[in-house]
Amino acid sequence: MAKGIPPPKLDEAPLTPGLYVIATPIGNLRDITLRALDVLAAADLVLAEDTRVAAKLLQAYGLSAKLERYDEHGAERTRPKAMAALADGKTVALVSDAGTPLVSDPGYKLVREAAAEGYPVYPIPGASALLAGLSAAGLPTDRFLFAGFPPPKSAARRTFLEELAPVRATLVFFEGGSRLAASLADMAAVLGGGREAVVCRELTKLYETFYRGPLTDLAADPRLDAPKGEIVILVGPGRETEATAGDVDTALADALQRLRPADAAAEVAKALGLSRREVYQRAMQLRAGK
Repeated sequence: MAKGIPPPKLDEAPLTPGLYVIATPIGNLRDITLRALDVLAAADLVLAEDTRVAAKLLQAYGLSAKLERYDEHGAERTRPKAMAALADGKTVALVSDAGTPLVSDPGYKLVREAAAEGYPVYPIPGASALLAGLSAAGLPTDRFLFAGFPPPKSAARRTFLEELAPVRATLVFFEGGSRLAASLADMAAVLGGGREAVVCRELTKLYETFYRGPLTDLAADPRLDAPKGEIVILVGPGRETEATAGDVDTALADALQRLRPADAAAEVAKALGLSRREVYQRAMQLRAGK
């Protein structure tokens, strides 16, 4: 690996005033983008989830900026200052502690308000724990659902997971190390212990590790009993089960109360992934009392 590479020369072109939503490294500081450095160097105001974390990033690249804390506790106090800066034609940058702002982050209210007032909002893409985990997990990526942090209590967590169980997509969660084992156990119980899953720990950092296997195995893995570090959990889509004749009849009985046979058949066929023609034939049989 190359060592001693100096930071690149910053782009000195003036920035267009507006709100810049900047992704920052999730671990390795060299994952910052050149465009992000340009904006951070020129911004009139930088809103940071934790100003101490942002200051370390700026210091690493020889930058300084006016920092204001913008987290779930201070957002209501700081947002008017940011909006006033935008009204004065200033450049405002929003960063989180790690990764892309607005992903499990309070920044969306600021973006929404800025857009509603007609100020331009510029995304400065880059690191994301969600996409980093998805890219290396080896699970289907054609459809995925980011569910954020599960509730901390088991009862609420199981209710939360039950709502996600029917989703035919890879599920992505963030979790703290202290609750990881309990969350994996609930996922195995609710989503199905045989579902393939991947636990990503400390992405892009020195001790980056991936644990792969069925949820039941991961829930029982002693290495995942309260590990240190940031955690991303990915759960593969469940296997679709073929609808039974009883499923078809039940769905048709409901649909025929609301719709004509052809429309009822179309609705049920789409929902259950069946042949529309065959479902229509069954609908006609049900109407005839057969």
